[in-house]
Amino acid sequence: MAREKTRPDPGGGGPDGLSAPALQVHRAVLATFVRTGQPPARGELERLARERGADPGAVLTELAESDVLAFTADGRIRAAYPFSAVTTPIQVSWAGGPDAYAMCAIDALGMSAMLGRPVTITAAEPDTGCVITVRADGDQAGWDPQSTVVFAGSAGDADRPSADCACSFINFFATAGNARAWARRNPEVTGRLLTQEDALRSGVAQFGTLLRAAP
Repeated sequence: MAREKTRPDPGGGGPDGLSAPALQVHRAVLATFVRTGQPPARGELERLARERGADPGAVLTELAESDVLAFTADGRIRAAYPFSAVTTPIQVSWAGGPDAYAMCAIDALGMSAMLGRPVTITAAEPDTGCVITVRADGDQAGWDPQSTVVFAGSAGDADRPSADCACSFINFFATAGNARAWARRNPEVTGRLLTQEDALRSGVAQFGTLLRAAP
């Protein structure tokens, strides 16, 4: 079985192992997503690093190598786990906030604990498009359909960013049978089924504390 996604506890260091400037820039990036649903521009990232007395290139390299942020070839943020900068099949909304997209099912399940407010997750099951809704409030959640499970998989080189080797393969399925059928159709992906409780617990553990300290 492939490793379950372990960021940002995390895959290569993570927030607790970051330098102070990188940690502050990371939290500022997350705060921007919370306000706008989108990442700050590259120039803003560089400004944030300089304000903290750090070399921007070194800070952004540290964040990328720690698999905390993922960047496009031209230096724009494409992922600030749990947030995606582009549309994914998993949308997350909350009262008074923008609609945002999660990188994967576990990321989405951790957002309520991270934000300190209830969220509604709307996901499309891979291949079928079946709509799955989860209303999460910290470590509690209501699932529709009630038979929903999470398949946590990965494929390819595990040394790549989670955005490339794992996130696309960690999804909500309406039933365990649907998840197993999808896995059989995609033998290049290895992983395991997670119960609702295990998936929610993983999301809260990975993301719940990311915004507790002020940048």
